[in-house]
Amino acid sequence: VQLVESGGGQAQAGGSLRLSCSASGHIWSVNAMGWYRQAPGKERELVAVGRINGNSWITYYADSVKGRFIISSGTVRGTVFLQMNNLEPEDTAMYYCATWNPVLPMKEYATTPPFDYWGQGTQVTVSS
Repeated sequence: VQLVESGGGQAQAGGSLRLSCSASGHIWSVNAMGWYRQAPGKERELVAVGRINGNSWITYYADSVKGRFIISSGTVRGTVFLQMNNLEPEDTAMYYCATWNPVLPMKEYATTPPFDYWGQGTQVTVSS
């Protein structure tokens, strides 16, 4: 699976950015997609995960972004977006798209490693 992230940039606190991720290759094996972020000197943090559940799109968010970020699926399989609203300086990080095969209760994605496929990431910088 190849992942390409885009949409990062600079924003003021309170502003918004929208990240995009496109997966290609063996996406037939992908059942969930999400976003991690990593700030300098900090551990990688799972931000959001989404997957299809029947006719619904179900999601999981880290507490730090709940109510501010929205993960959504594109119309093309293997595409996912992250709408980031009310940005805070603490959101500054490199953001990486991630994919999973297992179909899990959403909270379990926080402790289940994704496929070891990573894109180049997209930098988000939020100034106060």
